[in-house]
Amino acid sequence: MGFFDKLKGELIDVIEWGNQEPHVLVWKFPRYNNEIKNGAQLIVRPGQQAIFVHEGQVADVLDPGRYELDTNNIPVLSTLMGWKHGFQSPFKCDVFFVATRQATDLKWGTPNPIPLRDPDFGTIRIRAFGSYTLKVIDPKPLLEEMAGSQEQFDFSAVDTLLRSLIVQSFSEHVAESNIAAFDLAANYSEVSEATREKVCEKIDDEYGLEITQLMIVNVSFPEEVEKAIDSRAAMGAIGNMQQYQQYQLGNAMPEIASNPGGGTAADGMGLGMGLAMAGQMAGAVGSPQAGAAPPPLPSVGFHVAVGGSTQGPFPVSELGGKITPETLVWSQGMAAWTPAVQVPQLAGLFATPPPPPPPLPPA
Repeated sequence: MGFFDKLKGELIDVIEWGNQEPHVLVWKFPRYNNEIKNGAQLIVRPGQQAIFVHEGQVADVLDPGRYELDTNNIPVLSTLMGWKHGFQSPFKCDVFFVATRQATDLKWGTPNPIPLRDPDFGTIRIRAFGSYTLKVIDPKPLLEEMAGSQEQFDFSAVDTLLRSLIVQSFSEHVAESNIAAFDLAANYSEVSEATREKVCEKIDDEYGLEITQLMIVNVSFPEEVEKAIDSRAAMGAIGNMQQYQQYQLGNAMPEIASNPGGGTAADGMGLGMGLAMAGQMAGAVGSPQAGAAPPPLPSVGFHVAVGGSTQGPFPVSELGGKITPETLVWSQGMAAWTPAVQVPQLAGLFATPPPPPPPLPPA
């Protein structure tokens, strides 16, 4: 084998990125100081682009396909190298492959809580995390501004920058939109898209990158805010507090009736009734008519608690003999169930009759 035949065999005649690793964004074809043969084959697979760089200047960007390297395919390169008569000899040139497929399941999150002004809770701190997908839309600025002449450029090299931009854009949008903490979960899609657009404005022209999708998986609040949200939800579920109190007192009656001697249930019932009466008194004191006598109880009738159930209403005239002083009764306008003996309209039913008069003295 002659010298020229040996030299010809050492020249590169097939250029391709066959073993494409999923985390690699830019890969430089290794020449090992060998020149590229005139008429060599370039194979660019789907999800790739090839970039020729000569003396630090981007010469050509080739899309997926199979190319024979001559002046018909890369005229810019031939002009830069001054090959007026085509490739008559081997040439040296850096070839970079760029992955243009979408990189999926990239993560983002707030490293520290973000302070926000909330219309319901004032200033609060929130955390958020999610995922995003990334795609190269222009390999030239990516190579010039970020990858440079590195042999290999991974997604991890841009991940820190992108996560910072996402967190910044997320914080700006939530602050500008004044979305309440209660409503964030219902607006994940809107917040995600607005955040994505803000990030793309900063990276598409400068770095040739685009975030094609951005998802918010969860937004969390400090423990004290979560407790406040739970408390507010519980209050909303209760509704009318007075009716809820009456419902609780009604449920407690069977236990009180089964324990006439008192005890925890009876004490609790008494405490609840006392609090209800105190609330009524406080309301009366705070009203403009505090000095006036309370209005008489309505005479439409009284409900009576008997054996854990409610009977009535009965007019006062029909209650004689049906109730005892301890029987719980309630009528429209009363704050809570009350022992009958404590109701002014019924107190007369339990008055002790006077003793018989003394006998007359003998005539």
